[in-house]
Amino acid sequence: MLRTLFLAAAGSARLERLVESAPAGKAIVSRFVAGETAADALRTSRELADDGLGISLDYLGGETVTPEQAEAVRDAYVALLAGLRETGLTPAAEVSLKLSALGQRLDEKLAYENARAVCAAAADAGTAVTLDAEDHTTTDATLETLADLRRDFPSTGAVLQAYLRRTEGDCRELATAGSRVRLCKGAYAEPESVAFQSALDVDKSYVRCLNILMSGEGYPMVATHDPRLIAIAEDRARWFDRSTGEYEFQLLYGVRTEEQARLAAGGQSVRVYLPYGSQWYGYLMRRLADRPATLTTLPRSLTRR
Repeated sequence: MLRTLFLAAAGSARLERLVESAPAGKAIVSRFVAGETAADALRTSRELADDGLGISLDYLGGETVTPEQAEAVRDAYVALLAGLRETGLTPAAEVSLKLSALGQRLDEKLAYENARAVCAAAADAGTAVTLDAEDHTTTDATLETLADLRRDFPSTGAVLQAYLRRTEGDCRELATAGSRVRLCKGAYAEPESVAFQSALDVDKSYVRCLNILMSGEGYPMVATHDPRLIAIAEDRARWFDRSTGEYEFQLLYGVRTEEQARLAAGGQSVRVYLPYGSQWYGYLMRRLADRPATLTTLPRSLTRR
């Protein structure tokens, strides 16, 4: 029930204004978001890198409804990548981007050209790009763009969502040499016709997908905060004779920081998904939908930070 409410709240402009104006809202945002500017993102990235963690930066821009807005998002990523290069944060830091922010809903060719410019900037900086997953209606177009980009930028990564019924097949297609795949549970409200609805069914799908990726020739990026799934991933890595440099764990900024430290201390490769930007509201609601218990644990976690 709480998940549904938070996902619905993500589209409410009225609630967005309320959260933005509330002091408590700012405290919650500071837990999950690096800040509003590239300078904030670079500063937080340095702190994480100094702790031995990798970073995947996501720019939270406004809704893209014109080609000019898509180009502005492209330029923000290009400038961020230049900053990462100049501060010596690559290859520890890479970027994640949503094709919708680059104009996918306006013109798929426009989105491809903008994504290509970001991938070229990432290559110049000595790092990589991962294409974020969005709702199921964009999956085919995103994977087609991924295939096109990988011809010239083979390190470009994909994100697959375990709650989609199609994802096992997508994992088989992408579990190939050189392919980087982030496996997550999924964070959008989807109909039963395309997505598993129960937490148990999503977890079972996650494990099936994880088995495919770990047994394949690609580079799995295990994106979960679930202790059971983390333990299963460690077990599958041993089962399929993967060293700690042949896969990685990915966790969200501000979520289970003790677990991030524990995994890194144990020799695991750990990457923190780090968003920044002024349009953080929708991202925040999806995070609270994923982990509604955060609302009850937030005061204690904030004092620890």
